[in-house]
Amino acid sequence: MSQDHDLDPKSLQRRRLLQGAAALPLAGLPAWALAQQFPTAKVNTTKLAITDTEVTVGQLHSATGTMAISETGSIQAEQLAIDQINAMGGILGRKIKVIKEDGASDWPTFAEKSKKLLVNDRVATVFGCWTSASRKAVLPVFEKENGLLYYPTFYEGLEQSKNVIYTGQEATQQIIWGLDWGAKEKKAKTFFLVGSDYIWPRTSMKIARKHIESVGKLGKVVGEEYYPLGNTNFNSLINKIKVAKPDCIFCAVVGGSNVAFYKQLKAAGITGDKQFLLTLSVTEDEMTGVGGENFAGFYSSMKYFQSLDNENNKKFVAAFKAKYGKDAVIGDVTQAAYLGPWLWKAAVEKAGSFDVDKVVAASPGIELKTAPEGYVKLDANHHLWSKARIGQGLPDGTFKVVAESADLIKPDPFPQGISVTHPGH
Repeated sequence: MSQDHDLDPKSLQRRRLLQGAAALPLAGLPAWALAQQFPTAKVNTTKLAITDTEVTVGQLHSATGTMAISETGSIQAEQLAIDQINAMGGILGRKIKVIKEDGASDWPTFAEKSKKLLVNDRVATVFGCWTSASRKAVLPVFEKENGLLYYPTFYEGLEQSKNVIYTGQEATQQIIWGLDWGAKEKKAKTFFLVGSDYIWPRTSMKIARKHIESVGKLGKVVGEEYYPLGNTNFNSLINKIKVAKPDCIFCAVVGGSNVAFYKQLKAAGITGDKQFLLTLSVTEDEMTGVGGENFAGFYSSMKYFQSLDNENNKKFVAAFKAKYGKDAVIGDVTQAAYLGPWLWKAAVEKAGSFDVDKVVAASPGIELKTAPEGYVKLDANHHLWSKARIGQGLPDGTFKVVAESADLIKPDPFPQGISVTHPGH
C-alpha cells in the first residue's frame, strides 16, 4: 500500500520528482533533487573537496608579472563560465567554489601552487597555466597526484597526458596551417623566425623551420632570434630583419615584450602595408598594450577572434562585456579558457561523478555546440577539433577575419615528420 498519504505535500512532491528523475534530463531537475540523486558518497570516492552543496575547483594563472597581460582574460573567462554554470544550478546539484592562486609568471611558483591546490585543497579540477613552461612545470604534479588540468593556450603540441585537457590549438592547427596560408596567399618563400626565449617559442620555431624547409617545402629560413621574457629592446633584431629582407616575419614573442616589439617595428618603418608579418601570439588581449596603430596590417594565426559573426559568440561577447565592462576585450586564449568549465561540466554529468578517472574516461567525444568559436568536440587525444583562422589587425585594436579552414581540423599533437625534442625551461 502506498505511504504517500503520510507525507506532507512538499515531501510528496520531492519524492515524486526523485522517482521520475531517471527519465528527466539533468538540466530539468532542481539542485536539491540532483544532489539527492547523486549523493556525495557516490560522486566523490577519492576524497576531493566536495560536499552535498558545493564542489571546489582551482584556478592557477599569472595575475602578476610579465604574463599577466595575456592571462588576465583567462581568469575572467573561466570565472564567467563558472558563474553561468552556478546560475543554472551548478553541476550535479552542487555550486562551484573557486580557489584562485597566482603563478606570478614564475614556473617554480606554478608547480608549488599546483601542489597546494591538489594536495592541500583537494580541488576536483584546475583551470590554469598559459605558457608551456608553466604547464611543463605543473605536469609532473598533476600526474603524480592524479589531478585534472584544463589548459587553454595554443601550444607546440608534442604532448599528451591523461591528466590534461588541451582546449587551445596544437601546431598543426595553428603553426602549419598558418604557414601554408602565408605561402599560398602571400607568396612567402623566405621567413625570419622570432620568439621569446623559452619552451613554446623555441619548439614552435623548430616545427616551423622543419615545415618551411623540408616537410612543407615552402622555402627557406633566413634568420632566427630569441629574446628573454620581458625583453624591451629589439633594435638589433630590427636591424637584422632589415638586412635579411624576409617575405615573412614569423613571430612568437609573448607577454609584455609584444608592446615594445611592435612599437619599435613601427618606429623603424616596418609596418603592415610594407611587410608581411604573421604571429602566433598577439590576440585582442595583447592588443590592449600593443595598440592597434602599431599592429595594423599584420596578421595573427588563431582559432578565435572577438569579431567572429555567429550567435554563440554574440552572446558570449555580450555576457563578457556585461561582467567586465564595455571596453573589455576577448582574445583566443580567453575564449579557449571559457570552454574549460563547460567541458568539465559535460564530462562530470556524463560520468555521474567528480572522480578524476571517471571524468577523464567520459571526456572523449564530448561536443560543445555553444562554443563561441563554433562547434567543437574533444578527441580521444584530449585536444579539440577546431577551425583554424587568420585575422588581420585593424587600427582600432580589433581583427578582421580574412581566412578560415573549410572544416574542423582533427588535432594531431604528434604530426608526421615533426619530431622535436623539447629544449629546457
